[in-house]
Amino acid sequence: MARTVIFDSPYLLGFDHTRALIERLGRVSENYPPYNVEAVSHHHIRISVAVAGFTSDHLKLALAGQLLTLTAHKNGEPEDAEARDFLHRGIAQRGFTRSFVIGDGMEVTAAVLEYGLLHIDLQRPEPDDKVRLIPIVSR
Repeated sequence: MARTVIFDSPYLLGFDHTRALIERLGRVSENYPPYNVEAVSHHHIRISVAVAGFTSDHLKLALAGQLLTLTAHKNGEPEDAEARDFLHRGIAQRGFTRSFVIGDGMEVTAAVLEYGLLHIDLQRPEPDDKVRLIPIVSR
């Protein structure tokens, strides 16, 4: 796979892990389930994922480094599924994995399931404007 041009800049050092995450996410073409990413405020982002038919027991949200991963699984069909005769079945309830790369310093502050939407709130702490002087040692 071709390298992302922006990460080849000599001014961006130490971003190999981020580049690898973005390339891994770029290979995923699945668009299920649908989701929104909303800037609630300057330091608050909300991801809303449509998870109709899933309960909190079916969902797992994990953060590993900068990769936020939502996984859903169903334990099979409901007991009355055999007796049901669907004329149209448009609500998908298949398992899925959806991943997001979050920036350095972002913190997951909440995950709330309501009305078929899972809202994941991310906060970016206020930046520290202090200037830190780095001592220069002569040898």
